[in-house]
Amino acid sequence: MKKLYTSVVSVCLAATMSMSAMAADIVIGIPNWVSVNAMGHVVQRVLEDNLGLDVEIQNATNPIVFEAMDKGTMHVHPEVWIPNQDNLHNTYVKDKGTVTRNPNAVIAFQGMCVPTAASEKHGITSVTQLTDPNIAKLFDSDGDGKGEIWIGATGWASTNVEYIRAKSYGYDQTLDLIEMDETLALAKAQSLITQGKPVVFMCYTPHHMFGSMDLTVLKEPAHDRAKWVIVQPTDDPDWLEKSSAPVAWGDTYLHIYYAKALEQSHPQAAQILSNIKVDAVTVSGWVYEIAKNKVDPAEVAKKWVEENADLVDTWL
Repeated sequence: MKKLYTSVVSVCLAATMSMSAMAADIVIGIPNWVSVNAMGHVVQRVLEDNLGLDVEIQNATNPIVFEAMDKGTMHVHPEVWIPNQDNLHNTYVKDKGTVTRNPNAVIAFQGMCVPTAASEKHGITSVTQLTDPNIAKLFDSDGDGKGEIWIGATGWASTNVEYIRAKSYGYDQTLDLIEMDETLALAKAQSLITQGKPVVFMCYTPHHMFGSMDLTVLKEPAHDRAKWVIVQPTDDPDWLEKSSAPVAWGDTYLHIYYAKALEQSHPQAAQILSNIKVDAVTVSGWVYEIAKNKVDPAEVAKKWVEENADLVDTWL
């Protein structure tokens, strides 16, 4: 019965995407974090304003967006984190050749952070200290005697990598690894910081968190590609056992990806998608407006595009 139900849901989802794709000229897939939502709405605004296209936004996970771009039911993923999504890049860009990417990356950072006040009070400066039970207990916010660490939201490739990093360093034995929606997790972190309590969580840019919270990035051994062995669960059921990453994240790059078929069906749109270029400060500003000031992403995009018409013109 479960198998039948799953099949029915899959068919219904595919049918919904197909009908939506027929209704819209271009469909943008949006996973569940704020900056991709912001970028998606900016892309939507630019394409609609300058080409008169009907551009729709749909929520979906990273693998579903890539599969849909391959099949033609979606056309754009506005923010792919590399190397986080290397497996999807390799499958759909290198092997199948049905997806391509904008070469202009937003440079990002990923790591682990604690409040600066907690770092100074308790001498917490390194990720390796999280394996110390006495340090780990400082992050117990629910009173069960074991600390917690937020490692990302369900569905993020980086969340899987953080499971691997926790296992590799050993703090999966001293801390509960928490998957939670980004907005909820950061609201909880902000609340604990306001109360003067320690908290440890995955931190990254582009994002407003460094502007709204005084954070210290925990030190780690420098990134070493030879020690960075990442297998995603979509590639192997034994992914965790076969992976190891006892070092810091390497350089991270955020790219727009889009269906290569757009080069034939909507060449002007493909040209714009290949030319879009913004920096991390700009994206962090969008995230701040959406997450902190609670401004609708469509309004953030509309205002930014209007105020940056000269830059947008260079993309056309």
